[in-house]
This record gives sequence, C-alpha cells and structure tokens, in this order.
Amino acid sequence: FYFLVILPQRRQQQDLKNMIAELKAGEEVVTNGGIIGKIKEVKETSFIIQSAEKSFLEVSKSAVVGKRADEVKK
Repeated sequence: FYFLVILPQRRQQQDLKNMIAELKAGEEVVTNGGIIGKIKEVKETSFIIQSAEKSFLEVSKSAVVGKRADEVKK
C-alpha cells in the first residue's frame, strides 16, 4: 500500500515544492483558481503576477499549481 499510494504522492508533492522554489520573474504560472499570469516579483511567501495588461495580483506560493505549458502559449 505504501509503495502504491503514499510514496508516489510524496514524490509529486516534493517535485511541486522544488518547482515553486525555483520560480523566478518572467515565468508564466497557473494558480489553483485557474488564473494564468506572468510572475513580476517574487516575495518570501507570495508572488506578484500580471494576469492582464494592467492587472497585478498577489498570490500565495502555495496557490501555484504549475508552470504554463509551452503548447498553450502558441
């Protein structure tokens, strides 16, 4: 049970944690609320993202679920 359920979930959580720690300004991300934006500033516990031309949002680092896929950008 441990090898089938718990271990893969821990690996996935660790991968997400590492990805969030490596994010920097200029990268596009997706939040758990579905907001897609470009990181403008990295703070200690949050990101300032630009979701539209003049729309800036401050989101918690824990709200980021991944980077925006390259295929979607086209």
